[in-house]
Amino acid sequence: MAEFIFWLCLLLPLYAWVGYPLLLTLAAPFFARRTHSPLPPQRVSVVIAAHNEERHIEAKLASVLGQDYAAAELQVVVASDGSSDRTVALARSLGDPRVQVLDLPRLGKAGALNSAVQVCTGDLLVFTDADNQWSTDTLGLLLAPFADAQVGGTAGHMIIPDPGKGLSIGDSLYRHYEAWVRKVENRTGCMVSADGALLALRRPLYQPIPKQVNDDFFISTCAPAAGLRIVYVPEAVVLDQGVDEADKQFRRRQRVTVGGLLSLAARRELLNPARHGLYAIALISHKLIRRLAPVLLLPLLLANLWLAAEPGFYRLTLALQLLGYAAAIAGLLDARRRLPRPFRLAAFVLVTLAGMSVGLWQFLRGHSYSQWNPDQNR
Repeated sequence: MAEFIFWLCLLLPLYAWVGYPLLLTLAAPFFARRTHSPLPPQRVSVVIAAHNEERHIEAKLASVLGQDYAAAELQVVVASDGSSDRTVALARSLGDPRVQVLDLPRLGKAGALNSAVQVCTGDLLVFTDADNQWSTDTLGLLLAPFADAQVGGTAGHMIIPDPGKGLSIGDSLYRHYEAWVRKVENRTGCMVSADGALLALRRPLYQPIPKQVNDDFFISTCAPAAGLRIVYVPEAVVLDQGVDEADKQFRRRQRVTVGGLLSLAARRELLNPARHGLYAIALISHKLIRRLAPVLLLPLLLANLWLAAEPGFYRLTLALQLLGYAAAIAGLLDARRRLPRPFRLAAFVLVTLAGMSVGLWQFLRGHSYSQWNPDQNR
């Protein structure tokens, strides 16, 4: 029984994190590369949900308004979710007729986005966060795949240009890992979802976002729910910042895990391979098994302790596990950051997995996050 538990708890996480993208990588050459025709100028609405973003809103609007994409019509909607600082005043002070500012009461991010979309006039909706920056060609690159009628949504590529010296080193590497997964998903036509930092959707596909779900996952899955594809556009770059502090990384992973599982529950019809084929398998692998995998690490360690009574393979795997945990704890305790980067990377992995495990427990207990505070995750 101990051997069964050990191998089950080892192979499922390995499949979710390594085996699944490797299988897609091997399958990718068997899928034809897709091309698209030039996209005529479009009517575009850019939606920015903001809560107390006075430090970022001016630079963000300058980044969006300074795009080299010649839209048929450009509308930028800033949805202030109960901001108590100068977010609204600074956004309005631009005096640009393309910018529409909604001074909303505290609704939560989903409510703010739903309110913003109600006033959008564009045929294509672009969603982005207030605290990141675009390259000058980001918008045009993000929208180009919509020339294909089978494309319902697109996703940009987030980069952390300055990883810092703390846990954000792991954050940056994780973004590179996610980029690899999305590239092979995109090549095989089963791109699962987009990141909220930069995503676009055809306006008729938009469905109001329920409370408590992860808004970026729900919005982007409006496309596969309608039988259309999501396309990953790695050239459409958005610059973001990492999070060095362990407590912020832990809280963010908790919140994302709870919201992600609630999102999967809301989109459970997409988990049916008989109806959605490879996309459903990708969704199960990328979003469901990966979120369940961290809780298997404790029984993996306990089973390994039982099996390590005899010398050989299981003693080696036990030593590797204990070494990994020791390196992670050392990385967390290294307040002056004197240890090499692998220790902080191990610390990032441990904090991430712990946050996901607690998030799963909170989800099972019926907990949800109805409000958002971006500063808690920076």
